[in-house]
Amino acid sequence: MQVSVESTGALDRRMTVQLPPDRVDPEVEKRLRALSRRVRIDGFRPGKVPMKIVQQRYGAGVFQEVLGEVLQESFREAIEQEGLMPAGGPQIEPKTMEPGKPIEYVASFQVYPEVAVADLSDVTIERPVAEIDAADVDKVIDSLRRQQQEWVEVQRPAAEGDRVTLDFTGTLNGEPFEGGQAEGFAVEIGAGRLLKDFESQLVGVEPGAEKDIEVTFPEDYPAENLKGQNVQFALKVHKVEEPRLPDVGEDFARAFGIADGDVEKLRAEVRANMGRELAQKIKGQVKQQAMDALVEKHGFDLPESLVKQEIDRLRAETEQRFGGASQSQPLPDSLFEEEARRRVRLGLVIRAILEAEKIELDRQRLESELETIAQTYEQPEEVKRHYRSQPQAMAGLESLVLEDQVVDWVLEQGQVTDKPSSFDALMNPNKETNQ
Repeated sequence: MQVSVESTGALDRRMTVQLPPDRVDPEVEKRLRALSRRVRIDGFRPGKVPMKIVQQRYGAGVFQEVLGEVLQESFREAIEQEGLMPAGGPQIEPKTMEPGKPIEYVASFQVYPEVAVADLSDVTIERPVAEIDAADVDKVIDSLRRQQQEWVEVQRPAAEGDRVTLDFTGTLNGEPFEGGQAEGFAVEIGAGRLLKDFESQLVGVEPGAEKDIEVTFPEDYPAENLKGQNVQFALKVHKVEEPRLPDVGEDFARAFGIADGDVEKLRAEVRANMGRELAQKIKGQVKQQAMDALVEKHGFDLPESLVKQEIDRLRAETEQRFGGASQSQPLPDSLFEEEARRRVRLGLVIRAILEAEKIELDRQRLESELETIAQTYEQPEEVKRHYRSQPQAMAGLESLVLEDQVVDWVLEQGQVTDKPSSFDALMNPNKETNQ
């Protein structure tokens, strides 16, 4: 086998491979002889079909079959011989592909880039630090109470936070419009499920009352005919209800899995869950900064075949998440290209660090991570059994642990400072913005 390689770009390679005829022809003859012993052709007894007829009828197909196998095999041998690492499959350009003649083809492909691990000594990472206090636990308990709240009918004017059940009919320029009518519709005042201009005018309405209100639709409202329009609504109020939260007692604790109704046990379990969530949030923020630093510090050409594979993977994930996409209008590559390039770059850098620093999977850490994941489910042991019995799931977990080990290495190279924060600020970063 003769091999010559030409660089046509930073990562592009053009490899010419020449094979002698005896790499293909003897195998073709062998298979045709084996075929002659079992094929049935009218006019001949089984096993007595002349080779010439077998060759005429099946020779071309068998040649192509053997040729395909030889091309794959010889390509693997050639890249190993030349010390190349293709990124993605090759494009094969046949030159000579005829029985009895030397086989020659050109394989075009890209190789993995050589990634030199950068100096990370000037990388700065802020690690959030927060404690969980009694007030934080109280807020979560209050959230659990709201999950269990009941609505109780009252005979008084409606206030913020109440629920009003009503009929309404909307008209635009005196004419009803689509979607502007409802009967027995329940509106929680202040929840933001309807236009703020509508909900705010429900404050003060009483059971049995009828009222006309005027609502201005925003300029960016989805319905073209209602954008910026002043619309009239005729309301008929059926009832007003106020929320009643359950007391934090034995029944409440039992509702959340505390068999003996001990409220202190409930608070301890809530605090433990909050601790796990806080640890994951801090870990996620630190990891994001470390990964951002690796992307910023490592600039090199990316194999386009790997980028395309990642784009296809991201597109498939997105389409699956939203229930599939129209075959006639697939989501464009441009939506995923930036993220795909980031992921490919990170993957190559992480692999380079693992190799350069000889980082091996920490089995104890793997078990700890599996335990952490399992504890978020009702049946932890079942979750652990699932992971251990599913090689693909365990491989994914192993990759995450290796990433975490790389993050630890990045932190050792750079400068890490603790940044005081609070549980609420970390878990609800957009709270102030939303308010």
